[in-house]
Amino acid sequence: MCTTCHEPLELVSSPQAIAEKDTLRGLIDRGLTMSQIKTAMVDQYGIQVLGKPPASGFNLSVYIVPPAVFLGGLALLAFTLPKWRRRARRAAATEPPGAPPLTPEDARRLDDELTNFI
Repeated sequence: MCTTCHEPLELVSSPQAIAEKDTLRGLIDRGLTMSQIKTAMVDQYGIQVLGKPPASGFNLSVYIVPPAVFLGGLALLAFTLPKWRRRARRAAATEPPGAPPLTPEDARRLDDELTNFI
């Protein structure tokens, strides 16, 4: 990673990125292993040169918190979803309050209006 613009080295051409690429090529040409190259780059440019933070210290939270939040959300759904469904079933089972029956006068007026409407 470019330590200045925080982008992958292959995508940037800033002076800092060019210097990092040159250093990287030099380490590869010397025949160092991947772990030796990472160590040398971190020694020279700092931990921000790595694209993926190491899983230690506070950086460990990057690997633990998202799965923990996801699992907590699943547990919350597993706990509340049955309650919601039970409440919906109970509400569907109860009779809605009905309207009072029509008086004879209202029934006659409704019939008159329906015949005029049709």
